[in-house]
Amino acid sequence: MHKKYPGLNDEFILLSKQGQYDRAVVIAKKALLIAEQMVGPDHPDMATYLSNVAFLYDAQGLYAQAEPLYKRALAIKEKALGPDHQDVATSLNNHAELCRTQGQYVQAEPFYKRTLAIWEKTLGRDHPNVVTTLENIALLYRKIGKEKESKVLAMRAVNIRTKKR
Repeated sequence: MHKKYPGLNDEFILLSKQGQYDRAVVIAKKALLIAEQMVGPDHPDMATYLSNVAFLYDAQGLYAQAEPLYKRALAIKEKALGPDHQDVATSLNNHAELCRTQGQYVQAEPFYKRTLAIWEKTLGRDHPNVVTTLENIALLYRKIGKEKESKVLAMRAVNIRTKKR
């Protein structure tokens, strides 16, 4: 949430942590509307508000409602920050997770791959975000029968984790 609305942000976070998603959605949507009036529909801050509402829908299994919000957040970030920004990777990962949760493994793959490429480029090949994305892709590959590719990525993730200890 925007720093101008700390009360809404605190309430959104608390309700989300408590699993009170219905109430949190109301707060997140209120913040989204206020932000849209204050900064306009295409301002980069809007991506955060959109992602917050999408996350809550996703957590409730309301995938059809979450997806367009994740897509809009991604488009705003790409336009404002460029295609290789870390915030774009976060949005890509959110979309990939949404696809995976719904069993849309083929659709999730390009989102995960692009996320991985951005993390490696911006954070380095041994960063924890890279490891998590490698593990996500490995699990995805296992689901779609790409066992060899899955094992390669899983081993790379294990090697990075082991090296970091």
